[in-house]
Amino acid sequence: MKHDATVPAPFHAALADAPPGAVVVWATAGSGAGSARIRLASWKAGDRGTVLVLPGRTECIEKYGRAAGDLIRRGFSVIAVDWRGQGLADRALPDRMMGHVGDFDEYQRDLDAMLAEAWRLDLPRPWYMLAHSMGGCIGLRGLIRGLPVKAAVFSAPMWGIAMAAWLRPVAAAVSVLAAPLGLVTRYAPSTSDATYLLQVPFDGNVLTTDREMWDYMRRQVAEVPDLALGGPSIGWLKAALRECAALAAQAAPKVPAICALGTAERVVDVPPVHLRMAGWAEGRLELYPGAEHEIMMEGPATRARFFDRAAALFEAHR
Repeated sequence: MKHDATVPAPFHAALADAPPGAVVVWATAGSGAGSARIRLASWKAGDRGTVLVLPGRTECIEKYGRAAGDLIRRGFSVIAVDWRGQGLADRALPDRMMGHVGDFDEYQRDLDAMLAEAWRLDLPRPWYMLAHSMGGCIGLRGLIRGLPVKAAVFSAPMWGIAMAAWLRPVAAAVSVLAAPLGLVTRYAPSTSDATYLLQVPFDGNVLTTDREMWDYMRRQVAEVPDLALGGPSIGWLKAALRECAALAAQAAPKVPAICALGTAERVVDVPPVHLRMAGWAEGRLELYPGAEHEIMMEGPATRARFFDRAAALFEAHR
């Protein structure tokens, strides 16, 4: 697979608390009007294989600096992506705080560009996938498409969108009427240009119970505002609801998988995760008592368990 992404891109290594040796480049994902400039970071380190890290909505490569270190210490190389519309990748709208895509197929173009960079750098094989939240939605579609990975680990995957009961019919109606009423590039109901990490206190947050990791995530968007993102557009919400429904109708891919889910999860819709994993012949659901949405951003014991289980799965499928 040919790929010419050789233009260096900026990377805030100190804020990321990342291992040395990162190769960070710009890449063009897609072609023509559907193209976007995305950012890719890779660490060609361990020879036990390479982990493709697929972040969640609002996230950036810097947030996975410590995760890259956890994987490298366990013998793996790593590649991570800024999806279009977040991090330092191209943003589709004049309001750069609004997360927007017209269709989730756009993220598959970013995933293809990520794979092309892994080929260009000849990153150690076999390849594996580690996908969080929205990245779990994108990654599941990738597996169904035949993504060349030997095994996959999901963290709180977005296979459904958690909403208050009263908001569901509102969201469904708004998504249907968005285009006719010119609402596609308005903020989704109950969201705004505010960045969650900068708007709420640690106490009562829905991401992590670990204050040090909360401060780590918060510091990145506070010190580099270009990394921050607010709420999604109605267009994004419509595309996400459509993709979650389409994935629910698909059989589980024949790929060994672990899905990690905190028992205090309040960001993604939990029942679709249980339903998907109950029907995944080569998959298993692992619950993390008391953990919230960001299992990789919880305390040291939780993070060690998560990365140890991921490494064991990957090693078992070399």
